[in-house]
Amino acid sequence: MVRTRIAPSPTGEDLHIGNLHTALINWVYAAKMSGDFIVRIEDTDRDRLIKGSEERILETLKNYGLEYNEGPDIGGLCGPYRQSERLEIYKEYINELLNKGAAYYCFCSKERLDELRKKQVKEKKIPKYDKHCLLNVKDAKKRIENGEKYVVRLNIKSNKKIEFEDIIRGKIIFDSNNIDDQVLVKSDGYPTYHFAVVIDDHLMNITHVIRGEEWISSTPKHVILYDAFGWQRPIFAHTPLLRNPDKSKLSKRKNPVWASWYLKQGYLPRAVLNYLALMGWSHPKQKEVFTMDEFINAFDLKDMHAVGPAFDPIKLEWMSGEHIRLLEENDLKSRIIKFIGEKYDENIILKTIPLIRERIKKLSDYLPLCDFFFEEPKKYEKNIKSQKKLFEKIHKTLSELKVWNAKSIGDSLINLAELEKIKTGDFFMDLRIAITGKKISPPLNESMEILGKEKCLERIKII
Repeated sequence: MVRTRIAPSPTGEDLHIGNLHTALINWVYAAKMSGDFIVRIEDTDRDRLIKGSEERILETLKNYGLEYNEGPDIGGLCGPYRQSERLEIYKEYINELLNKGAAYYCFCSKERLDELRKKQVKEKKIPKYDKHCLLNVKDAKKRIENGEKYVVRLNIKSNKKIEFEDIIRGKIIFDSNNIDDQVLVKSDGYPTYHFAVVIDDHLMNITHVIRGEEWISSTPKHVILYDAFGWQRPIFAHTPLLRNPDKSKLSKRKNPVWASWYLKQGYLPRAVLNYLALMGWSHPKQKEVFTMDEFINAFDLKDMHAVGPAFDPIKLEWMSGEHIRLLEENDLKSRIIKFIGEKYDENIILKTIPLIRERIKKLSDYLPLCDFFFEEPKKYEKNIKSQKKLFEKIHKTLSELKVWNAKSIGDSLINLAELEKIKTGDFFMDLRIAITGKKISPPLNESMEILGKEKCLERIKII
């Protein structure tokens, strides 16, 4: 049975948009293969933990519809799902490595390590640990009993070729001489990512490790650990990184990176996921807009590309607009109400949807376009006070209408413009300003029909 996972670290404000992409690929592959998608929280970096981050990460996954089968808040057969609650498990396995000679204690001070690194950089060597403690320390357990601080390092053998298959990138080979003796357990007793991830993935029966390409250089260390324990390796797949249009790494200095930000701006979750799906994958029929069910049916992990296109916010906004136009009117109404709040008349919102659904690209576009339906304009984008006499005639014409609908409103006003010898563009622009306060609004006649005769006459009268 296929089992995939994501393992976010609660050291940021929320889930990074790049992590959302990774979550999506893990989720869709599990769904495609009728497998399980697991969330595990990697909270061993205790100095960088941010309060509330875990809760926000889990909430964001759910808000995007990426439901998981096992996780810290729902449990499962392979828990616990927080690394900080698995310390006794890691102790058992680090002792096994120490007994096998696959790991060793290191007592080097920070000062020594800093000096070693400076020396290696100066000599243009790859900075890595020099195995000083492995070669020179004979009384490690005694030093530990005396309270001396230590870490545990992975013992990388020299002159070895470390190979592994990547579904997306094919065979990848590393030279062990270029790999550092990674710290597996820190001086505070907590495991590092590299150690815990292997233990957890094995014990949680993860079959496919699908993660970003930045982890490729770490994979040989993980492969060494799998082999040291005599465990079967999972299948590896390293997805392309999300990048800015200038090809630089996506970062909060250039673009919003928190996945929840896009929801707060009114992007539809399905649109964001649809866009992320195309970061390193193409629909076999070259479709750009599709549902998650279509994505599941069409997706194959082997079809992912090693390099993805740039993350373009403009393209994402276009896609959100396309998904808005796919919604049924009642569905869009409900989403708008949920986004702007329930104090607004839902009947008016429903009536306005045919006027605005082709114009908005995200839910946050609705209120700036339609706020005049709910309250009188507080300011006007053009001074129309000099047109007082004209508005008196408009008021008289509209007050005499027996039928109040867009057609009768439009016909009567065109006749008046012709009678007054005013260009219809100028005439309707001034009337639009009076009714909405804006130069750009939904279609005016239809808006006036929804607004109602009484309110329209009131707004014209105060000019």
